[in-house]
Amino acid sequence: MESPDRRKQRQEDKAVGLCTDILYLARNELYINMHYLDIALSSFKFVCDSSIITKGNLRGIATDGSYIIYEPDYLMKSYSSGRVLVNRAYLHMLLHCLFLHLYNRRERIELLWDLSCDIAVEYICDSMELRSLRIPPDAVRREFYMRLKSSGIRAMNAESIYEAFCSMQLSENTIRALFKSFTVDNHCFWYDENRDEKTAERNKNEWKEKSEKTMTALETGDKASEEETDALSEQLRIENRERYDYRSFLRKFSVLKEEIRADDDSFDYIFYTYGLSLYKNMPLIEPQETKESFAVEEFVIAVDTSYSTSGELVKKFLEETYDVLSEKESWFLKINVRIIQCDDRILSDVKIESREDMEKYMEDLELLGQGGTDFRPVFSYVEGLINKGEFKKLKGLIYFTDGKGIFPLKKPAYDTAFVFMRDNYEDADVPGWAMKLILEPDDFMKKDIKPGVELKNAIGEAFSQLRDEAKDNT
Repeated sequence: MESPDRRKQRQEDKAVGLCTDILYLARNELYINMHYLDIALSSFKFVCDSSIITKGNLRGIATDGSYIIYEPDYLMKSYSSGRVLVNRAYLHMLLHCLFLHLYNRRERIELLWDLSCDIAVEYICDSMELRSLRIPPDAVRREFYMRLKSSGIRAMNAESIYEAFCSMQLSENTIRALFKSFTVDNHCFWYDENRDEKTAERNKNEWKEKSEKTMTALETGDKASEEETDALSEQLRIENRERYDYRSFLRKFSVLKEEIRADDDSFDYIFYTYGLSLYKNMPLIEPQETKESFAVEEFVIAVDTSYSTSGELVKKFLEETYDVLSEKESWFLKINVRIIQCDDRILSDVKIESREDMEKYMEDLELLGQGGTDFRPVFSYVEGLINKGEFKKLKGLIYFTDGKGIFPLKKPAYDTAFVFMRDNYEDADVPGWAMKLILEPDDFMKKDIKPGVELKNAIGEAFSQLRDEAKDNT
């Protein structure tokens, strides 16, 4: 006669076998309709964990980037309600990994980041007209999608949605409805304190590579499904765009120079104090009176203030440039920096010779222009300054613009970089002799956006109520 323990084990093994089959069916059905996800779809292993239903938001399915973790009863009930639910849950978790949501929370509020990520991936699922995924969006989703778009959001990615949340006035009931409508999986493994950081970093790099390959497959694959994959393609382009550190880039225009300044880095205080104690106020060594350092000496900042360039972005760009240049090690005591405002002609030219000059310029900053764009006058003007002896060793010129203008044909004698702000994440054509740096408006515009206390409290309360309801149902 079969023992109770053996019977229980056999039933559990049977449940695991059924759940594995369910997940394989979901993976195969997704693959049939979305060949471009072939590499990503086969990335997961499946593992049973009955305790997951007690964690996080009490959903019985989750991923940690390597496994799909499920609670058997939850998965089988979902499948019996309709295989589309399992298909969408599989794709939902896959998109979280492709967009690196598991690894990019940083200092953001956990619950709000979770909700933003869920909305971002569900928006993609809702945009796909595939029978294997199609569930008509409910009223909560339709209304919130419209609200996000009307708020001026540039792309339906998690970061932009999070920032939109921070500027919204939402009631506790609305937030609870959003959680209820968009929550699909359990994010309890995203923030596991016991996870191995080396493994997490390796997983992140692997998913980044898969994300890039998926984007390539989308761009080179069948164009018949292009409309269905627009939202996915857009988010992949956003996540895979090359990210630049503007501060590091600006420091490329620094030069090595020796100037009269105490070199504290090479000074040994031990021998200095030893000499004072041994010979009574007679140091053995003293600081060197000159110091070699890398910093900006001669430099031009050209700012396109034409009609097509946002004045607010121009100010943020100058503020960021000022922050870098005003760092202690970024300036020599004597410098020669010119800030030129221009559109299709030279509008102003301000000479900066010290940190004090830069501070005064930023205090009195007034943007001129609003005409067309032509890059050639700036290069002709700077060439004239060089001929007049205004510059002796001009290191480089940075031109902040939208890229919609006429470039000079001839390469100047100094390094040149065009800095672009692009909302649509497309590259910009520049002459072969110039460097280009493409920054996102978010890099400058919304660094300090944080949710208010009322929003934080409403999110916490809404989540707690939903968790209690889920416990009662369980």
